Amino acid sequence: MSLALPAPTLPLVLADVWSRTRTADVVTVVSAAALTTAAAQIALPVPGSPVPVTGQTLAVLLTGAALGPLRGALGQLLYLVAAVVGLPVLAQGAGGIHAVFGATGGYLLGFVVAAVLVGRLAKGGWSRTPVRVLTSYAVGSVVIYAFGVTVLAFVSGQGMAWALQKGLVPFLLGDVLKALLAAGLLPLAWAAVRRINGSTDDAASDGSPARP
Repeated sequence: MSLALPAPTLPLVLADVWSRTRTADVVTVVSAAALTTAAAQIALPVPGSPVPVTGQTLAVLLTGAALGPLRGALGQLLYLVAAVVGLPVLAQGAGGIHAVFGATGGYLLGFVVAAVLVGRLAKGGWSRTPVRVLTSYAVGSVVIYAFGVTVLAFVSGQGMAWALQKGLVPFLLGDVLKALLAAGLLPLAWAAVRRINGSTDDAASDGSPARP
């Protein structure tokens, strides 16, 4: 009589591999906020626009896909709270309530919504292949710019055409490059997880201890 072993199952999102306790969840959420803070400091001013080019969207959408909707959103909410209380976590070391609710406030709100949406897509398997990563990245970017450009137009009083010209067009090329980077990184991370799961399953099937 043969004993059939259950097939190994992959976690829904990458964070499920290491974040299995409350403490690990807290560390993961704080790390997402820290990564967004670091990415915000990679900033290039755009002439005539209050919105600089930064690495934030890559950090937001990568952490949303890797952490899932809840942890991804909490990471961005923590980032916003840090900014509101005055910590220099925004682009060019800015912080404070006026910065949060200024011209770039819509983008910051969009980070939270995009993290939820991209994280939800990731739980459905949309972070495991390059094409799906590109698609989910595009969806998240649309959400961020929808919030960002709308608030920019309102706060500046310049109208939507100006807001699109100053708050969307200058960032399109950079977002394509960031999307391609994400489309390479996430599938590579999943390939590593599958290899680890396969090694563990092989070790269990022959009675030998799993490798650490």
